[in-house]
Amino acid sequence: MILLSIKVIVSGKRACFTRPEMKAERVSYDVPTPGALEGLLKSIYWKPAMRYVIDRIIVFNPVEFTSVRRNEVKSKVKLGKMKAQMKEAEEVKQGKRDAITTDPRIYTNIGDERTQRASMILKNVRYGVEFHVELTGIRCEREQEECDPLKKHQAEFIRRCRKGQYFRQPCLGCAEFPAEVVLTDSFQLNEVCEENKGRHDLGYMLYRVCFRDGGRPVHGDWEKKVFSDEAESLFYRPIMEDGIIDVARYKEAVTC
Repeated sequence: MILLSIKVIVSGKRACFTRPEMKAERVSYDVPTPGALEGLLKSIYWKPAMRYVIDRIIVFNPVEFTSVRRNEVKSKVKLGKMKAQMKEAEEVKQGKRDAITTDPRIYTNIGDERTQRASMILKNVRYGVEFHVELTGIRCEREQEECDPLKKHQAEFIRRCRKGQYFRQPCLGCAEFPAEVVLTDSFQLNEVCEENKGRHDLGYMLYRVCFRDGGRPVHGDWEKKVFSDEAESLFYRPIMEDGIIDVARYKEAVTC
């Protein structure tokens, strides 16, 4: 089984990799977390049978912060109301009722649903991300036995990335901060800025959030597909040397 090392350049005008200890106002880490980069890659291509493992992060641009204030919504759309609306829509289609009465939408111009929050975010970011694909052991019944699933997933990601295809817009921590992702054969380390040269202790950082169900539904019932939301946060303490964070080096030292 060959683990192909894939390299991409990720860039954007804004980014926010929120520190979990900051409750009221968002404050970004100096660099992206491996979990955030995994989510970005999943926006391009993902299947339950695979997972992305981040090996290296190269920070090309200086770490620059800026403060912004944004209007945000306090509440979330209720799942029960969404299901009720879908049920009513089906009944309207079948002629069992005249109109849909349930409205799950949130109106920001009514009541106090809208609030302002300040955020300390990154600007003008550019990262090199080196990663590989591993199999989770969750296999789709439609997959052929003779096909090499690892090779297939690697090739599919590369194909979609080259064409600029994605399932949802890749973002840098927040949905409103879009990212540009470009494949590359190698990183030009001479492009790392002077501010990032040397040895920088980044302190304790969130590595990723690990869900205990491992991507499998409750009781293995793939018909209902009900997943557990129980998870634990994994942390690590990386060192950036000359702009390079060797994430694979700290894999064994990850702690809850």
